[in-house]
Amino acid sequence: MSSSLIQLLVLAGIALFLILRLRDVLGTREGFEKPVVTRNDDRRLGRDQLEVIQGGPDSDITDHVPEGSSAAQALAAMKGAEPSFNVSEFLGGARGAYEMILMGFEAGDLAQIKPFLADDVYETFASVIEAREKKGLSVDANFVGLRELKLVDAEFNPDTNEGEVSVRFIGELTSVVRDKGGDIIEGNPNEVKRQKDVWTFARVMGSDNPNWQLVATGG
Repeated sequence: MSSSLIQLLVLAGIALFLILRLRDVLGTREGFEKPVVTRNDDRRLGRDQLEVIQGGPDSDITDHVPEGSSAAQALAAMKGAEPSFNVSEFLGGARGAYEMILMGFEAGDLAQIKPFLADDVYETFASVIEAREKKGLSVDANFVGLRELKLVDAEFNPDTNEGEVSVRFIGELTSVVRDKGGDIIEGNPNEVKRQKDVWTFARVMGSDNPNWQLVATGG
């Protein structure tokens, strides 16, 4: 046997040994394979990881109320009834509604804000304005801004799909009361006052009417 043939056989043997060795180490693969996780590979899911897999806490809710609270559950139910409902967007709308409704009441003009008032709230506002007008009084007010806006409670009725959200406002405004002659009898036009209100808005979730109505007011 020639020396060249012997060298070839030796090299072939080495190559075969390396192939078998690599197969033992790497195993065989056919296409894509998922990695194998053995039982002694302790990869238990923590609570946070489990929440992420299951969908996790909704930050649009937990940014405003405590996780797991009755208010959080009510807001989640509202989202279940109307998936497009967004708490942060609602509060943005509530900010604008507060100024619009408050200034409409102060000016004694309820025509534009009537669609946003429940019947009993509208009647209460109207009676106060009527009593004011009978005395010949008027209010001159200017809205300066909001110092605080906070969601304080939420409720949901699954039988009617009606959701209620209560919001605390601390508004800043100037306000004076004038008599028939236009003279100031109360207030200072240069003094910014803070006004605290808790307003409750309600709406049937999933309805075609996108407007929330003011159903209750308090301090």
